[in-house]
Amino acid sequence: MPDALKVRKIGNSLGVILPSPTLEELDVEEGDELFAIRTPNGIQLTLYDPGFAEALEDSREFMRTHRNAFRELA
Repeated sequence: MPDALKVRKIGNSLGVILPSPTLEELDVEEGDELFAIRTPNGIQLTLYDPGFAEALEDSREFMRTHRNAFRELA
């Protein structure tokens, strides 16, 4: 059965406290960043920055397209 998370006031913001088993499953510790991603099934919490992954794929495509120029520069 999924854990119910209660929204609480934390300073001037609102937040949720993740239970220890959830933190262990996500393999996160205090200070780690989590990214909330919208999916067709709702919100997903992940350690991976989707913006970084997209930028990395764009750079790989650029390097593939300009492979010969990179060889000449090397």
